[in-house]
Amino acid sequence: MPNQGRIESRIAELGHALPDAPAPAANYVPFVVTGSTVWVSGQISAGPGGPIRGRLGDGMDIAAGAEAARSCALSLLAQVRAACGGDLDRLRRVVKLTAFVNSTADFTDQPKVVNGASDLLVEVLGEAGRHARSAVSAASLPLGVAVEIEGVFEID
Repeated sequence: MPNQGRIESRIAELGHALPDAPAPAANYVPFVVTGSTVWVSGQISAGPGGPIRGRLGDGMDIAAGAEAARSCALSLLAQVRAACGGDLDRLRRVVKLTAFVNSTADFTDQPKVVNGASDLLVEVLGEAGRHARSAVSAASLPLGVAVEIEGVFEID
């Protein structure tokens, strides 16, 4: 296994592992690089056992939703690593996340759920992990997952 870079070492130090960059599930590409910007397609909540399904406000609590969002952030970083030819240390900053939370009409804590992703990115990257963000409700998401997040990143 090649030596881990600074960012991947920090991820491991925090007790996480980057998954392989998920393949697209339909007719789109997982990321687009234009200049020094990487636009990553929506990454669904998934873990070693497959999709993390659930609906906030209907049987899934905020802590479980935040864990689902954290899994999305790890997949986003995996896509950035792929966009950088395997060298995640080319990542300079997280610019923007747009997050969709599978939730009931009366659930209003989407920001607390998405903090799972935002907090992870700041823990891993420090100030470079701070980003602009949207956290919105969705009536349903692909495969019944709890969270889907897309992102914009700056790279070298």
